[in-house]
Parts: sequence; structure tokens; C-alpha cells
Amino acid sequence: MAVSLATHIGSCALRSVFMNASGVHCTTQEELKNLSANAAVGAVVSKSCTHEYRAGNPAPRYYENHLGSINSMGLPNEGYRYYADYAAAQVSRFPQVPYIVSVAALYLEENLHIISELSDIEGIAALELNLSCPNLPDKPLIAYHYENTRSLLDLVSRHCRKPLGLKLPPYFDMPDFVRYAELFSRYDIHFITSINSIPNGLIVDIESESVTIKPKNGLGGLGGAYIKPTTLANVRRFYELMPPQVAIIGCGGIENGTDVFEHILCGAAAVQIGTQLMKEGTAVFARLEKELSDCMERKGYRCIDDFKGKLKVL
Repeated sequence: MAVSLATHIGSCALRSVFMNASGVHCTTQEELKNLSANAAVGAVVSKSCTHEYRAGNPAPRYYENHLGSINSMGLPNEGYRYYADYAAAQVSRFPQVPYIVSVAALYLEENLHIISELSDIEGIAALELNLSCPNLPDKPLIAYHYENTRSLLDLVSRHCRKPLGLKLPPYFDMPDFVRYAELFSRYDIHFITSINSIPNGLIVDIESESVTIKPKNGLGGLGGAYIKPTTLANVRRFYELMPPQVAIIGCGGIENGTDVFEHILCGAAAVQIGTQLMKEGTAVFARLEKELSDCMERKGYRCIDDFKGKLKVL
């Protein structure tokens, strides 16, 4: 039985549920081309970009083990014009693969300028506003501050003329799910990416008796298997609370096709791959595609909508 992994994110049709997570193998135009050329990839997400080139935090700033990863990258990127310039190549060479530009929410005036300019560029299918980078020592995580988030979205919504998505941190308190979902529902949000890494974890190297990354004295964002239960909870709650036209993109803890199936069962319309993409490179997408297809065939599902969001409760 042939299965289809096609899906939709807002008005964007995707040939497959798979995307890269912003920040992983998407900093250079060559990396973006490699993602776009991969037959198992449904959409490509740029590195979260700032107004100008940014070097990011000092190294070492990434570490992984058998349970996942910790990072404190600090938003290294080439500046938004670099990722805007790639759009022409994307639309001409890979028109079937939507290109989503991730915008780092650092400074308000810069954000509005970037979003306004990117809104007029052909070849950019959507914008993902990153409200959740936990690895900037001098900047608070904006999506944990309700009034700051509301003020930012008020302004961004007036300048954005592309489908807009939000990349969110993990939420934990039940009332927070409700009040943030209610806030996001006031705006023309097309998708929510949930979650970014869990902030301020610490992984110790027992042999050297030291931290594993340099920035923030070893504190960084956790990814990989460490965070899958938290990711699934966030995917599920926002799927339940947001209007049905808002797509949920699951991100966190995906190592195999079963993990992808769980994300979709909880309500994800697509998934982004981060830590596992760092570990395996772009070959990970073909493996996950086969494993998800095999799982669907075994269960008798022909398409994503056959089981998306249909998690049973006791």
C-alpha cells in the first residue's frame, strides 16, 4: 500500500512532512541548496537571521551524547540580506520546496525592517518569527514575557505580508498554554513551531569534571531525546487550543519514524529535525521517511490526515 506524506502548512503545500530545524545545516546558501535538493524534504527553513552578520557565542558551543544535545550557539548567521538573496535560487531551482525564512526577534526596529523587506521577496513562502532563542546572555527569552510578546506581535502583524509562524519555547504551566494560545489566536498566525530547545540545561563531562560548552558557564538549550515528552505535550496542547487552520510543527526529540508518528498523532502537521540532523547529516530525512512510511503501512494509514491529532485518552 502506497502512502502519502504530503501535508499543508497554512497556504503552503508540502510534498513531505519533513523540514530542518532552523539553525541546523542551514547557515550557508550551499547548505540550504543541499536541503532543498533532498527528495525527502518538504520545506526548508533558514538560519534565524538578524539585521547584520553575527558571529554568535564562543566555542565550544555544541555538545551531544546518546540522550541528545546541548547548545549555546548565540544566533550565528550571515545577516538577513544573505538569506533574502537565496530566495531567487530557491524559486528557480526548487519551486516545489517552500522556503521559510526564520527571523530572530532581537531588536524591535530591526525586526520590523527585516520582516517588511522579506515580505516583498518572491521565493519566500513564509516567515518564522523566533521568539524562543534561550542562548543570548544579554537578552531575555521574549515568549516567556506575555506583554512583550503581545506588543511585538501587534507591530509585526502590521508589517508582515507573508504567512507568519512563531517558533516557541516549551511551556509547562497549564494556564500558560491557555493564555498564550488565546493571545496567538488574535493574530493571523499560520503555523506554530513547538518547541525550541529547553532553556538553561547543564551537561557535565565526568572525565574532565567540567561543563561541556563554554557560553554561560556551561548552561545551554537541551535538544534530542531529552526533550521529546515536553515537545509532545506542547504540540498536543497547542493543537487542542489553537484554531484548526493554524498548523502545528513539531520539533524536538525525533530520532526515528516512530517519533515522527507520535508527533503527528499528537497534532503536528509537519516536523522539524534538529539534533538528529546534526548527528547524521541530510541522509537522516530518507531514513525517517522510510520508517514513517513503514509505520503507516503497518497501521493501515494512507495519508497524514488519517491519524493526525487522533491521540486517544484514557
